[in-house]
Parts: sequence; C-alpha cells; structure tokens
Amino acid sequence: LFFHFSNEYFLSLSNARNIGEAVSALGVVAIPLALLVICGAVDLSVGSIASLAGIIGALTMKETDSTLLGIAAGLGVGVVAGVTNGLLVSYLKLNSIVVTLGGLSVWGGLALYVTGGRTVAGLPDSFIDLGLIRVAGIPLEIFILVAAIIYGVVVLERLPYGRRLKAVGGNRRAAFLMGVPVQRVQFLMFVQVGIAAALAGLMLSSKLAAATPITGQGLEINALTVVLLGGVAFAGGIGRISGVVAGLFFVGVLRNGLVVTDTSQFLQQVLIGVTLIAAVAIDDTFRQTLFKNSATAATAGSGKNMKRQKKGRD
Repeated sequence: LFFHFSNEYFLSLSNARNIGEAVSALGVVAIPLALLVICGAVDLSVGSIASLAGIIGALTMKETDSTLLGIAAGLGVGVVAGVTNGLLVSYLKLNSIVVTLGGLSVWGGLALYVTGGRTVAGLPDSFIDLGLIRVAGIPLEIFILVAAIIYGVVVLERLPYGRRLKAVGGNRRAAFLMGVPVQRVQFLMFVQVGIAAALAGLMLSSKLAAATPITGQGLEINALTVVLLGGVAFAGGIGRISGVVAGLFFVGVLRNGLVVTDTSQFLQQVLIGVTLIAAVAIDDTFRQTLFKNSATAATAGSGKNMKRQKKGRD
C-alpha cells in the first residue's frame, strides 16, 4: 500500500508483468537452490556461474555465429561447475559453503580473465530476440519461470527423488541406513543448480543484448534470500516450493516498489541484506521453538509411560 500511494503505477497490470519479468532469472536459480538447501547443502557460486556461462555463450556465438552452439556452450559451463561442486562436496565430503565460496571466486575470476574485464557485445539477433519474445503479451522469461516452478513442485512433491532430498537433508546418516544413495542424490542436485545458474546467465545476457563478467553479481545472495524467506530450513530437510515462490515475489515486489519510489540502488541492497538476516533469524527461532516443543512433548510422554509402568508394578 505504501508503494501504491507513493506511485499509482505500482498496482498496474503492466507493472505486475514487469515484476514477473524481473524475477524470472532469479526464480530459475532459486527453485533448484531451494531443493539443494533442503538436501542439506548450499551453492554460493551461482552468480559467478551465471556470469561465466553468459560470457562463454556469447564468445561462442561470436566465433560461430550460431545461437544454438552458444546456448549449448553456456549450459555446458553450468554442467562443469555443477559436477565440480558436486564431486567436491558429495564425494570428497568437503563443506559446501567453503567449496562454493571458492567457486564464487574461481568462476568469477575466469569470467574476468577471458574477457579482460570487458563486455562482450555484438551478439546474434536471433539470441537477442529471445529476450524480446512475447506470447499473448507475456514475456518468454515468465514462461521459463513457470516451467521452473512446475519442475520444483513435481520433483519435491510428486517424485521419490523429492522424498530422498528431504531425507538426506533431515538426517544424512538415517537416509544412508534406509538405502538412499546419499552422495548421488546430492551430486545430481549440484549439477541441476549449475545448469539453472547457467540458464539464468544466458537469459540475462539475452535481455541485456550483451554479456558482462559481472552479469550474475549478487545473484547468490538474492537467491538465498528468496529460499530462506520461503521457509526452507538452512539446516536442510524442510521446505516447500510454494513458500519459495512467495519469497520470490516478495523480493520482486520489494525491489520494484523501491525502484518506482526512486529509492537509491545502494539502499536497495542494504534492505535486501537486512531481509536475508531477518529470514535467517526467523528460521533459527522457528527451529529452536520446534525443538523445544518436541523435547517438551517427549519428556511429558516419557513421564506418563513411567507412571503407567509404576502403577502396573503396584
């Protein structure tokens, strides 16, 4: 309401479409990232993967004049990054935060190195047109976002793989004892996140009609904010895609509202950071409350059992 009173354009249909278009690339990353967090890991390198994928895709297009080859090359970067992260975390059992923070630097550094820090422009018109396509007045990016949401819902709520993700994130040891291929489940999720990040980088490059080595800068923080706002437990095992979608549009509406009210871009980043901290605090408080309630219930149940046993002996 504050944003509406500040700018009557805020609640218009065209602005709603702008919000959907603005959060599309972020949502494409946030959905699989949520599944990875539910699985008990996290990938903080998605922003750099997106940047490098956009750069490699753009350079390939310029060299071959083929949009298809460029897209394939960009997605290939996502596969390589995802496989690398997955091997290091799932099979070598390294900490996912440490590994992907290193990846944030590695993939981002490669994007800067291969371009010398310069923007890659002059992309094929067929690739640029992908960012301009409208179907019934709706941008193609929104359809891609909807496809990502459907993918997330089907995987988490309809497939056995989704139950395995929750089992691994909830209790890795117990999942292993139940016969869940823990390492493979988590490894495949890292690969999916890498591909999604690469796709987001290509989407952003098409929209901008150019690729820059900082295209995905901040994407990891924004995606993680969406995931945690959506009620996904950072410790793993708990989360729903519907909550992630709500978190995505909360962030989208917040950013859009700050833009239409001419709020400083620097202050916008501050508010996003505050939102992330608040989301983590709420998640931690919720988990502590849940633990206390469970412990209280268990203690009460144990006390009742002891009383029954004592009466039985009497």
